Amino acid sequence: MERNWNCGDPQNRRDWAEATTETLRVLEGKWKIIILCQLFAAKETLRFSDLEKLIEGINQKMLIQQLKQLERDGIVQRTVYAQVPPRVEYQLTDDGHALGPSIQSLIEWAEMRRERAQPSSTVDGPKTTP
Repeated sequence: MERNWNCGDPQNRRDWAEATTETLRVLEGKWKIIILCQLFAAKETLRFSDLEKLIEGINQKMLIQQLKQLERDGIVQRTVYAQVPPRVEYQLTDDGHALGPSIQSLIEWAEMRRERAQPSSTVDGPKTTP
């Protein structure tokens, strides 16, 4: 969606700040973006145990907590199958899929910053910026 950045309008600035704050609240935390990236990469449902294996360093309690928050916010759908042992699967909702372009942009921005932060070696030594 193309945005008209009419920054002269104080109401626009307040609305944008509010929308950004709400978005960051939904995505805040060390693990939510990582969980979402795993669900995007899988392109299908993932079992709880799969997420647990794919996300290095997360403990079961934290994974459960983060998934519950994402489910509460309508980003992830949880499906429980009545079997023994219980099978629980997670997938992105339509709202979750709608985050794809934004997460892609964040990844590209992070990669750009990482590339700019790496000194390039030249014959005269490292490149410096004023």
